[in-house]
Amino acid sequence: METEMSGLNLTISRRSALLGATGAVAGAALLGQTGQVLAEDAKAAASGSQARLPFARFKIGGFEVTTLLDGTASSAEPQKTFGMNVPADEFAEVSAASFLPADSFTNFFTPTLVNTGKELVLFDTGMGEGARPDRGNLRSALETAGYTPEQIDIVVITHMHGDHIGGLAEGGNPAFANARYVTGAKEYDFWSKLDPAANGGAKLVAKNVTPLAEKTTFLEDGGSVVSGITAMAAAGHTPGHMIYMLESDGKQMVLTADTANHYVWSLAHPDWEVRFDMDKAAAAQTRRKVLGMLASDKIPFAGYHMPFPAVGYVDTVGDGFHYVPETYQLRL
Repeated sequence: METEMSGLNLTISRRSALLGATGAVAGAALLGQTGQVLAEDAKAAASGSQARLPFARFKIGGFEVTTLLDGTASSAEPQKTFGMNVPADEFAEVSAASFLPADSFTNFFTPTLVNTGKELVLFDTGMGEGARPDRGNLRSALETAGYTPEQIDIVVITHMHGDHIGGLAEGGNPAFANARYVTGAKEYDFWSKLDPAANGGAKLVAKNVTPLAEKTTFLEDGGSVVSGITAMAAAGHTPGHMIYMLESDGKQMVLTADTANHYVWSLAHPDWEVRFDMDKAAAAQTRRKVLGMLASDKIPFAGYHMPFPAVGYVDTVGDGFHYVPETYQLRL
């Protein structure tokens, strides 16, 4: 017999049809006799969360850039952190349009390692020892990527929130025994003037950062970490928040740190307030400036809180922006 499907003639022989019917009858008979078809063989325990390779590697000219997953954190009530200045129905509408639940979210913590060919430069250090099991895994990520903490030549701190400086020390000792350090002068001055007894952030700075001051270079806007890595002031999230431009063999990438803390609720909507931005107006202004540059110049970026592996591009959409994850462009 013949049937037509989508303009194609498919011929099914009478013998095939009879065999199919016979098989169906036999299956039904077996089901009728046992009430199930080998159900005990079909059962399998749920596998749980999918294992994630904790690093990803990219090429920027002669630089090798490796993003390292320190961990993730899942939380409820995202509008207590993002979009604090917009109505709940607008937040829900934007979330639904991006297939995001409006009642929960997952955050990512992603330090970045840059191999210039002469130095290994690590940007930020994650949550550190004592963090929950789902974060504080920088050492493990480094080792999986083929490095050890002792190999790191320079540690750059983009700003001094706990999820960026927590991994500077292990067991009371510097976690990167052979490294020197770089951070923004304005950032260090701000935190060092606060009372550690009255401010939890200042307490961690006093514990993890201050002991390293003699081995630290303090940069201003435009300062150089090494050849091809330049500091750019990006205040707002913190007073001395810095981002870094990588340039090698005519290629560029920007390490944007915490300029945008979520790919929809912050990057796509730069004027939405973020709870962790210390100066919310300045942070929004910085977002527009940095994201506008990335979009107009088509420069890839690595964002500390972007979905892992945390590398992508920015496109303009109306008065806002759109995050375009890297797929293979930087791995060819």
